[in-house]
Amino acid sequence: MRFRPLAFFARITYYNRMSTFISGAYDYKRHNAEVQLVMERFGDNNPVRAPLHVHGSITNYFFNPELNTRGYTFEQFFKDPEIQIRAQLEYQNWVRHNVVCDREMGLPDSWQLSVDFQNSYDASWAGAPMAFFDGQLPDTLPIFAENREKLYDMPKILPVDGGAVGDGMAFADYMAGRCKSFEYMGRPVTPPTRYLGENCDGAFDLAYKLRGAENLIYDMLDEDGYYEDLMDWITDNLIRRMRALRAMRRERPGGAPGFSYADDAIALISHDMYKKYVLPYHRRFFDAFADGQKCGVHFCGACMHHFGELVKELPINAIDTGFPVDHGLLRELTGPDITLYTGPTVMLLKDGAPAQIRAEAKRILESGVTRGGKYVMIAANNMAPQTPVENVMALYEAVKVYGRY
Repeated sequence: MRFRPLAFFARITYYNRMSTFISGAYDYKRHNAEVQLVMERFGDNNPVRAPLHVHGSITNYFFNPELNTRGYTFEQFFKDPEIQIRAQLEYQNWVRHNVVCDREMGLPDSWQLSVDFQNSYDASWAGAPMAFFDGQLPDTLPIFAENREKLYDMPKILPVDGGAVGDGMAFADYMAGRCKSFEYMGRPVTPPTRYLGENCDGAFDLAYKLRGAENLIYDMLDEDGYYEDLMDWITDNLIRRMRALRAMRRERPGGAPGFSYADDAIALISHDMYKKYVLPYHRRFFDAFADGQKCGVHFCGACMHHFGELVKELPINAIDTGFPVDHGLLRELTGPDITLYTGPTVMLLKDGAPAQIRAEAKRILESGVTRGGKYVMIAANNMAPQTPVENVMALYEAVKVYGRY
């Protein structure tokens, strides 16, 4: 298959400036009316234009001193539910008033809390110790890296409330009690509607976090049965945990959750290796939770070599990928009926000039990726901390012009 060159390698002009806040007044009422129309038409398969979604994790708060004025650390955020509440609300307030995209802006009817332990909760739940680093995201340490046989000393059935997942349950209960008589900026605050751990970051992803990426690849090739033992143990326990937490949460407000799947680590392997070593485990998750419906998937890494076949092998109706892709080719590979979430690179959005961002949005939107009307532009996978709000605005304005059908 011929892959076209990717234009994201074009030269980026770097600026030593960062604007955290919109300057001047912004008409939230008019913005929200347009967003409602755009999203309703998109949901009805009669789009006015491609929507733009800009997602950014709490890292945008922690690594921006103009927002994190108290100097909170991730270790505090992970260990103190009150700090997690404050940080989430301050971050949400900033997003709703400064990050312009196809999302409601201005003060909400109510604020929504969640439990957030980033991408470390699966490995922590499986027994990996947490590690906190100055100026970086927390992570876990691989417990099977030096001694793979330690797997066989682990409990066959992991407790649902282990590690960060158990901490998440305690945080959710604390937040529920706190929200009974709590307002922020004159609006009520709503507790989490889901438990942390009702979904997962992927069985293969967890395997490499516990074993180490290089070790895991050798395990696959050794064919001595260890890889299968590890993946069976992980898959069985993840499915058991997800079922248990979903059943527990159905007794709380929020209703039954949907299902989407992520597994960033498949970027490490070829599609032939994926089909042999990983696909059987992925099918088990879809069999357990998809309820016969097609579902969305998320992959952060370089997965262009997987997408065309994945839509044939799994019941997928949407693909979210933040890694640079050939957008037109991705549409050719997946067909017109798959909703695609892609966009410019995180580096361009953060450090490029507005004119470069507008040009890249135009190039993407004219690549053929919008064919079928099922395309949502996203700001990479996760907006980088200290991305100028002017750059996000430039992307939004470009989508309004070049994303129309």
